[in-house]
Amino acid sequence: MKVVIVGCTHAGTAAAKQILASSPNTEVTVYERHQDISFLSCGISLYLSGKVKSLEEMFYATPEDLEQLGAKVRTNCDVYAIDTKHKTLRVEELQTGIKYQDTYDKLVMATGSVPVVPPIEGVSLPGILMCKDYEDAKQIYQTAKSAKRIAIIGGGYVGVELVEAYSRTGHDVMLINGLHRPLSHYVDVPFAKEVEADMKQHGVQLYLNEVAHTFDSDDQHIYIKTNKAEREADLAVVCVGFRPQTDLLEGQVELTKDGAIHVNDYMQTSDPDIFAAGDSVAVHFNPTQTDAYTPLATNAVRQGALVGRNIFKPTLKYLGTQATSALHLYGKTVASTGLTLERAQKHGFTAAAVDLTDNYRPEFMESTTPVEMRLVYDQNDHRILGGQLVSKYDIAQSANLLSVCIQNKNTIEDLAFVDMLFSPYDDRPFNYLNLLGQAAMQQEEAR
Repeated sequence: MKVVIVGCTHAGTAAAKQILASSPNTEVTVYERHQDISFLSCGISLYLSGKVKSLEEMFYATPEDLEQLGAKVRTNCDVYAIDTKHKTLRVEELQTGIKYQDTYDKLVMATGSVPVVPPIEGVSLPGILMCKDYEDAKQIYQTAKSAKRIAIIGGGYVGVELVEAYSRTGHDVMLINGLHRPLSHYVDVPFAKEVEADMKQHGVQLYLNEVAHTFDSDDQHIYIKTNKAEREADLAVVCVGFRPQTDLLEGQVELTKDGAIHVNDYMQTSDPDIFAAGDSVAVHFNPTQTDAYTPLATNAVRQGALVGRNIFKPTLKYLGTQATSALHLYGKTVASTGLTLERAQKHGFTAAAVDLTDNYRPEFMESTTPVEMRLVYDQNDHRILGGQLVSKYDIAQSANLLSVCIQNKNTIEDLAFVDMLFSPYDDRPFNYLNLLGQAAMQQEEAR
């Protein structure tokens, strides 16, 4: 069997490793546009802030690693056409311009995503950059050395992380964000306001509910015209989201309305000989039981590994996702999973939220730290739909526990009384998540 993998970041790397582990006699060929593979773009802000000293540390595998396992890795190669009927693909070597045809028995599409380029006049001018890959990170880092004032366009995870990184490195930072609050996909208004307050406290200028209309520049400055004013900066980084890179298969396999590849439980597309994983793929979003586009490295790694296990025989089903994620912002961890209250209501749930702030362990200990929490649940059946946590205490694993609760369709009552350990060093007799579930029960009993 000959397997061709197109794209080799998280999903492609995981798929290649698993295929060769499960079926070591398989002929595996990997095509990747870039010189390197497996770049952790989520670490770009760590590099820009100085917390990680070398950008090269963000690669967790090399072409040589896969070749030692038995794969043929072709970097700097662009797959520019695929004919699924004849199982062929057209390849161009980017350094030489040589073009040739290859064939496959099974195809793995791991082409990932590309930044959304908003339809803004002047967005391609020098000094206006995107933030996605290794080359983007190098360009942003070099440009920022001579820039004092930096504008970040977009208040998602990438934008907020860049804001924090640059506000800690002596830059004047502004955040221009459109119609929604920062991190609106992940947290509700109360937590978004807290993130905004932390940014303001660190000198960030917030221009919220502003939409960038045009860019202009001269030799020294960038000029950003919004619906409210003209903003001036030395460097602008646009990070308003990502879209799936699926042009090669358009019209040949089933795509969702977002343009992502639809796959079944075994990561198989509508073409039985084509599998797909990562940012090019629609995930099964468990809170709504629907397809959704949620480009996260965690999804990509899991899906890639599942492709490797299922490509020759349906073996292990995809469990879906809750889109669980976290970021560290000015000494706090902000973590979320599942649906926000606003999104739950938009999806038609009779949803409610309960808020609770409590110290993570008893006050008689030498120190303790408050944890701010929100639980989103369905008032009809009390099923947990989402959770949000903010604290200077590391609460990332608590978001993971809530993720499992959502996946297993647990209720607020389950969370209120599920068995958790007690040690004064670690928590109270009732863990703070138990108390959050009990708060939701009390809220419902009072209705």
